Amino acid sequence: MTDTPDAPTPGTLHHVEIWVPDLTRAIADWAWLLEDLGYTLHQSWEAGRSWKLGHTYLVLEESSALTTSRHDRCAPGLNHLAFHAGTPERIDLLTAKARENGWTLLFPDRHPHAGGTHQHAAYLESRDGFEIELVASGSA
Repeated sequence: MTDTPDAPTPGTLHHVEIWVPDLTRAIADWAWLLEDLGYTLHQSWEAGRSWKLGHTYLVLEESSALTTSRHDRCAPGLNHLAFHAGTPERIDLLTAKARENGWTLLFPDRHPHAGGTHQHAAYLESRDGFEIELVASGSA
């Protein structure tokens, strides 16, 4: 099989689906961030939304099959999503904007080097307990 220039690289993520307890709140938490990172609205339906960047898309869905009302990043399963987010200055701007939009800064006593002195990043938690990491260019 030969890849065409427009074909995704085998092994890259196709999509990530996140089940949320409140779609309206999740959209308020995530839409501005994903769009700021270059994602565009891809799909919209009563119980969900998706945003796409390149060949990968991220889905937020309020499923009736949910068994709990808050994500536990410390339980088995997804701990966090990490995004390349540009320069250290851009990380700082996104961190401030995230806090204005209901995200909580994790490890504030070590921010922006909670991942080590070699890395400039922000670790943020949404109102529903989802963690993201915004990583500066050149960080390990």
